[in-house]
Amino acid sequence: MLIAQLSDPHVRPDGVLYQGVVDSNAQLAAAIAQVNALDPPPDIVLLSGDLVETGTPAEYAKLRGLIDGLAIPSLVIPGNHDDREAFRRAFGDHDYLPAAGPMHYVAASNAVRIVALDVTLPGLHHGAVDEAAARWLDETLAAEPARPTVIMMHQPPFDTGVPYLDLYSCRDGARLAEVVSRHRQVERIVCGHVHRFMLLRFGGTVLCTAPSTTTAIALRLRPEAEPASHVEPPAFLLHHWRPEVGMVTHLLPIGDFPGPYPFA
Repeated sequence: MLIAQLSDPHVRPDGVLYQGVVDSNAQLAAAIAQVNALDPPPDIVLLSGDLVETGTPAEYAKLRGLIDGLAIPSLVIPGNHDDREAFRRAFGDHDYLPAAGPMHYVAASNAVRIVALDVTLPGLHHGAVDEAAARWLDETLAAEPARPTVIMMHQPPFDTGVPYLDLYSCRDGARLAEVVSRHRQVERIVCGHVHRFMLLRFGGTVLCTAPSTTTAIALRLRPEAEPASHVEPPAFLLHHWRPEVGMVTHLLPIGDFPGPYPFA
């Protein structure tokens, strides 16, 4: 099974640049074109939050116009920049989304089961795994203990070492790790939010964060570091699961580059 993961596109209304600098809409369109051109095509596309910048109807209308161009089915979760109820209305035709409350859900029509855990807190930039979410996840994972599973969430549940990112992480990471550690079928936890690719062991499995299709948040590791971003080449992740190997995750830059050349 091939799973493409796009994250943090921060779509704006027509003619408006993200942070006054980047045409995030054009960059998402380029990402979608590249995903559509993959051979073989992915089985599913995950969009792991911050799909728009301010949660307005105009942004969601533009977003739907873009992602409806995907030739592959998609699954979505909100991020801290999304408005939960406006998001729910914008994706009213995605019948896997719950009608109220946090947008936890399960998608199990492919070889790998996707479990979405909505850790966003409306009106806040950090996330949290409360007892109700942990209980839902534990029961959901226990229902199919032999099924390879990916958990998708927005804010990552660990300290990255980048001080201005760690203010807005997902709190209660230890609670999440304790739940995940009981379920060995979890192949990956995939997150967005930090606009960087990061990889670590977490709860007995592997957790990775996706880059943004817009900008990259600067990697500054000193405790006194000031927030900053760069316009680096955008990218997305491709998670490739095979029963004899498990899951391999690839990072794919978005754009046109020299090649291919006849050597490897």
